Amino acid sequence: MSGMLLGSERLLQSPRLRGLRVGVLANPASVDHHFQHITERLSVSTDYTLTAIFGPQHGYRSDLQDNMIETPHDEDPRRNVPIFSLYSETREPTAEMLSLIDVLVIDLQDVGARIYTFVYTMAHCLRAMARAGKPVIVTDRPNPIGGLRVEGPTLEPGFESFVGQFRMPMRHGMTIAELALYFNQWIGAELEVVPMEGWSRAMYWEDTDVPWVLPSPNMPTLDSAIVYPGTVLVEGTMLSEGRGTTRPFELIGAPWADGELFAGRMNRVGLAGVHFRGVSFEPTFQKHAKTTCGGCQIHVRDRHAFKPVTAGVSLIREFYGTAPDLFAWREPPYEYEQVKMPIDILAGSPALRGQVEAQASIEEIEATWEAGEKEFKAQRQPHLLYR
Repeated sequence: MSGMLLGSERLLQSPRLRGLRVGVLANPASVDHHFQHITERLSVSTDYTLTAIFGPQHGYRSDLQDNMIETPHDEDPRRNVPIFSLYSETREPTAEMLSLIDVLVIDLQDVGARIYTFVYTMAHCLRAMARAGKPVIVTDRPNPIGGLRVEGPTLEPGFESFVGQFRMPMRHGMTIAELALYFNQWIGAELEVVPMEGWSRAMYWEDTDVPWVLPSPNMPTLDSAIVYPGTVLVEGTMLSEGRGTTRPFELIGAPWADGELFAGRMNRVGLAGVHFRGVSFEPTFQKHAKTTCGGCQIHVRDRHAFKPVTAGVSLIREFYGTAPDLFAWREPPYEYEQVKMPIDILAGSPALRGQVEAQASIEEIEATWEAGEKEFKAQRQPHLLYR
């Protein structure tokens, strides 16, 4: 047990919200150490009034499992407050929505990858609240995969989207409150962050005593989060990233692949801290639904040696090299981007797509990330809350 306190727990122990109409951006993972949801705690206080709830992608209740399915607005009948979807016809709170609140509390669980959309919903809220002249409070939560490692290609100008709005590598090694501070240097909202107590950058999730609640429907376990910064790139291809299975982002495959042969090929690459086991699986929805796919399951044996982005890129590279005539990149639209290739907005530029097609070595590909990783480590430094 780490004996730590979440930012939400520290906020609700303070008088900061007294007398205010409070809005909250949350989803089912917005719980404290006792599994009490932040909306439950906000709604029972007599010191302030919960007047609006906002939900990110998959909805406030996280009941829409598939990605890129918009969520309708709703109402919480128990608390008699509106629920505004920020993954709907709007990704930003409107002036009408914000007229109901004096302050917005953001309590979302991030997973440590640049493309996870919750942090961009947060950025949109910062922009809207800056225009409204109202304060935002971001309550901090652990980065499940630690705060030390930075890895992967950096988002380049011109490739901003709802899966990437700021220049940073795929694995950023920051908490959501640190990201809020980093983003806000370009936004200028009246931002307050409430840090955790007792968290350190070397911690993975189980080093904390915080209960794991799925941050989103296809992030069932810490194992999923550990591989996600790399295997999420598979969304930019017509390979299955395991959506529609019980092991999303850990199972990768395609109908035309031989799982045993492919896993053997991956293991011969010699990536540190990981074993690839040949499998067959049948997604129940999304790509290749009801069709048997051959591929591999990623078994991380040493998370400190394992490099998830390198592993994800290596998987795509090997699938392409195995059958370039059968491999296909996913076509737009993707996450509100109508023109650019999905793999390009995920990777942050067209460079990775070109490297895979040219079958550049994984060492050559990794070398092109180094300058961006070094630059980001320096740029993030002033915004780190935990040393």
